[in-house]
Amino acid sequence: MLENLDINALINTYIIPWAINIALALAIFIVGRIISKGLVKLLGKLLAKAKMDAILINFITSITGAILLLFIIIAALDQLGVDTTSLIALLGAAGLAVGLALQNSLQNFAAGVMLIIFRPFKTGDFVEAGGTMGVVDAISIFSTIMRTGDNREVIVPNGSIYSGTIINYSARETRRIDMVFGIGYDDDIRQAKEIMATILAADERILPEPEPLIAVAELADSSVNFNVRPWVKSGDYWAVKFDLTEKIKLAFDENGISIPYPQMDLHIDKPE
Repeated sequence: MLENLDINALINTYIIPWAINIALALAIFIVGRIISKGLVKLLGKLLAKAKMDAILINFITSITGAILLLFIIIAALDQLGVDTTSLIALLGAAGLAVGLALQNSLQNFAAGVMLIIFRPFKTGDFVEAGGTMGVVDAISIFSTIMRTGDNREVIVPNGSIYSGTIINYSARETRRIDMVFGIGYDDDIRQAKEIMATILAADERILPEPEPLIAVAELADSSVNFNVRPWVKSGDYWAVKFDLTEKIKLAFDENGISIPYPQMDLHIDKPE
């Protein structure tokens, strides 16, 4: 009789309450997971509707899902009678330690988020940033992959990019080519200007508007310097610049116009 009472007391005092708590904890976890997945999915749709970058959407939804899962686990453990206060304090201390250890990574992450939100450049743009000049191949949360002119792949930390100056050469459809050509003081300025104007007019890649500038900019020590500034489409920039440099040099040679170089006259006085 006493054994039956002890078993009943054990069941009523421990087993049934524990079973109820376990069932409630499982219910909290399962229902919480269903709700959290729905919220994460809804958040992803809202961010996509706002035309946010896919990389940032995936990151935000992943972080949100992880945070919600953490709260669900804490709530389930609390239902089981586990002291979650110390657990939360432990997680906070661990988070602080990880944050200090990954300070540079967090800086790159924050910079990556800003780059994705404000989009100073996009994949395929030719940029100069983080001490590197090249075409942007990929933008991730922590780094940006760029391809240089000699086909090297450079991985640049986003922190270096966002903390410095960003020059996007592809941001505008047109660019101005700035060139300087010098001729000798004995050469005909009008003739040189006419030669350069003819070469620019013959190149269909040079835009008529804004009108190309050809002007005497400086009377230097050894030469009369012209500023030559035509406008072209951004994609034609380098090809036109190289072609014009070669054509103008050849035209000057054919017409006897010199391109002087700095020189120094040395006079030696002999003592009497």
